[in-house]
Amino acid sequence: MSAQPFKEMSFLDHLEELRSHLIKATLAILLFAIIAFIAKDFVFNTVLFGPKNIDFLTYRGLCNLSKLLGMDQSMCITEMPFRIQSRKMAGQFSAHIWVSITFGFIAAFPYVIYQFWSFISPGLKTNERKTSRGVIFASSFLFFTGVLFGYYIICPLSINFLGTYSVAETVHNDFDLDSYIGLVRASTLASGLIFELPIIIYFLSKIGLVTPEFLRKQRKIALVIVLILSAVITPPDIASQIIVAIPVVILYEVSIFISKRVLKNQAKKAAL
Repeated sequence: MSAQPFKEMSFLDHLEELRSHLIKATLAILLFAIIAFIAKDFVFNTVLFGPKNIDFLTYRGLCNLSKLLGMDQSMCITEMPFRIQSRKMAGQFSAHIWVSITFGFIAAFPYVIYQFWSFISPGLKTNERKTSRGVIFASSFLFFTGVLFGYYIICPLSINFLGTYSVAETVHNDFDLDSYIGLVRASTLASGLIFELPIIIYFLSKIGLVTPEFLRKQRKIALVIVLILSAVITPPDIASQIIVAIPVVILYEVSIFISKRVLKNQAKKAAL
């Protein structure tokens, strides 16, 4: 990072600084993408196609839960009656490339956030930088938590529902590779980004665009939006939508608390 004060840098200097951070973040993504590309068997057979196997962790957990509740094996998954196919000449190679890039972005996320933070932090006051030091850890933790939630909750629910759904016995489910990968990618990345809500509210509160009163007033509207998002990224059944909506609603309430603390701290500093 340049030792030159942020406020004295020209517009072109800012662009050059931003370019440097973007290049570093991109190289980190590419590095992890290359590692994922080489580890093809693990990435595809173990991770990507894990939720389509009947012995996946989530399915075993649901089966054990149903037995514990005295429901026999009503929640046990016994088969996945669908196949995944590639109907394009370069379909599998293209999927290999884009899946590797997605894995690279997920793995490099903390470093990407670090580069973004390194670019904007010189423009903050000393006390603001001190109070925001944990932003990289917090945003990374929330992102990875969201990705895991999407992978172990949303993906299995969606794949099991859509993979076993049938309108007639004569219609067989043979899904395109791109369609399957798109579902897994959308579920995991969407969850990871949604879980960043507290971080977003923190910064919006810092710059005065959001207040706790505003968030409380818009709670009902936010709940409707949450339900709509849940309906979009999950199968069209009530149970799945509720499972997804609950953590998002909790994050919204946490965001209200965070906004309240931010304004409280700003009020204390202004009174000194």
